[in-house]
Amino acid sequence: MGISGIIAGLGNPGPGYARTRHNAGFMVIDRLIASQEKIPGDQVRLKSESRDVIVWEWTSSSFSGTWLLLKPLTFMNRSGTAVSRIYSRTMLEIDRLLIVHDEVDLPLGSLRFKQGGGLAGHNGLRSIASHLGTRDFARLRFGVGRPEDGADLADYVLSKFSPAELELKDSTVEKAVHGLRIFCSHGLEKAGTSL
Repeated sequence: MGISGIIAGLGNPGPGYARTRHNAGFMVIDRLIASQEKIPGDQVRLKSESRDVIVWEWTSSSFSGTWLLLKPLTFMNRSGTAVSRIYSRTMLEIDRLLIVHDEVDLPLGSLRFKQGGGLAGHNGLRSIASHLGTRDFARLRFGVGRPEDGADLADYVLSKFSPAELELKDSTVEKAVHGLRIFCSHGLEKAGTSL
C-alpha cells in the first residue's frame, strides 16, 4: 500500500516547550502513537528521524494504506521547511495533508476540522502555506483560548497549561486522536461531525 496522507502536529522541540499550549499538535501526535498499543490492528513504526523532522508510519485495520505522522523539529515559525520537504516526496493531493495546531480563537476543550482558509496569525501555518504555495491543506484546530488578563499572546501560547486546565486538555487530546482516526478512515466531513 502507498502513502494515503500526512498528519503533521506542530510544536517546538525541547523539554522547555513540552507542556506549553503551542505544543498541542505535538501532544496529539504523541498520544496517537502511545494509543496504538491498545487499538487492535493499529501499528506505528518510526520511519526516520533527522535534525528537522521525526516521521512515523501509521497503519490500521480501520483504514487502507499508510499515513505518515510528522513532528517538525524546526521550531514553530519554520514548520514549513520540514512539512514541505516530506510532502514534496509524495504524489498526494493537498487535501491529504492535515496540520494539527493550537488555536487561540477557540476555547480550551474545542476542536474543529477545517479545509483550507485563513492563517489566523499562526506562524506555523504561515510557514507551511509559504513553503507549499497554498493554504488548501486540512487542519485540526485545537482550542487553547486567549489570556483572560490581556497578556501578550506570544507569551501566552508559550506558557504551560495551568493545573486546573490539565484534565480538560488531556480529554481534548484524546478526542483529537479519535477525530484523526475518523479522518483517516472516513474523511474530513465525517471527522468534523464526530467531535
